[in-house]
Amino acid sequence: MKVQNHTPTLVLTLLALSALAIAASCLIGVTPLPMGRLVAALVGLGDPQAELIVWDIRLPRALAAFVVGMALAGCGAALQGLLRNPLAEPGVLGVSAMASLFATITIYWGFVQLSPWMLPLASIAGALLATGLLALIAPRVQSVVTLVLVGVGISSLAGAFMSLLLNLAPNPFTLSDMMNWMMGSVANRSLEDLLLASPFFVAGAIAIGLAAPGLRALTLGEEAASAVGLDVGRSRIWVVLGTGLLTGAAVSIAGAVGFVGIIAPHLMRPLVGHDPACTLVPAALLGGLVLVVADLIARLAPTGQELKLGVVAALIGAPIFIWIAVRRRMLEADQ
Repeated sequence: MKVQNHTPTLVLTLLALSALAIAASCLIGVTPLPMGRLVAALVGLGDPQAELIVWDIRLPRALAAFVVGMALAGCGAALQGLLRNPLAEPGVLGVSAMASLFATITIYWGFVQLSPWMLPLASIAGALLATGLLALIAPRVQSVVTLVLVGVGISSLAGAFMSLLLNLAPNPFTLSDMMNWMMGSVANRSLEDLLLASPFFVAGAIAIGLAAPGLRALTLGEEAASAVGLDVGRSRIWVVLGTGLLTGAAVSIAGAVGFVGIIAPHLMRPLVGHDPACTLVPAALLGGLVLVVADLIARLAPTGQELKLGVVAALIGAPIFIWIAVRRRMLEADQ
């Protein structure tokens, strides 16, 4: 309980660091902006060039990375609490890949031209399908490894269909659009894109919030949680719905971005007393911070072509994921 009292301080610290990271993302670039010029542009008193750079390019991109990171890390924390598996997260379990597949289908068949709602709705449908399947399988699978393998299978199947669509792409423009969703990017995102996805982000966050008390009870196991009055089925539905909405909305903005959903909860969990409910907000904030920094690295990397956000996130997250998996295995062997 004493550790949990530090949660507000932790949240405030992460909020401050996130604000600094977003400000740095707005300041740093090919055209550097001094702080005074940035503030003037933010309040509408700057020169037209500065306002264009801030409001149309850098700020929407930084906010998109932050919101997507929050969504994926929050989903990771919720899935880990529901499945009682520290290796669970949307990317590893195939939720992001399935959402990307459905988004890619809308691009390939041109459905995205019918309505701006098609892409987020398709992404959410794919994420809900994968999350629901995992929620059905999890109670019947005793092995954590088996559950992860099921997620890998879902991800591989989605990846195979996406590769097929890439192979059959009718023109280079469609191919480029589909590659963006497969590799993950927040380049050229606008405030309108964020506003379009915002209802799904808000609804998903509310669903995860409603599931939070149940996640704390589930640490005792499903039978014990039921014995103390928890409706396990309802908690599972809230997590599945919230994860589907948040992951689908995140994919509709940035495409497939992996590993942030496992890194952030793992780092925050010891700081909040290993309480799944208290892990949600700090993990989400850390996820947002990580993706803002990763996107800044992608923009500033001295490469001939700008790196994709999903590539940078994987380069950061994959080694940490391996370390988490090996450490977990060693701890289980010691027991």
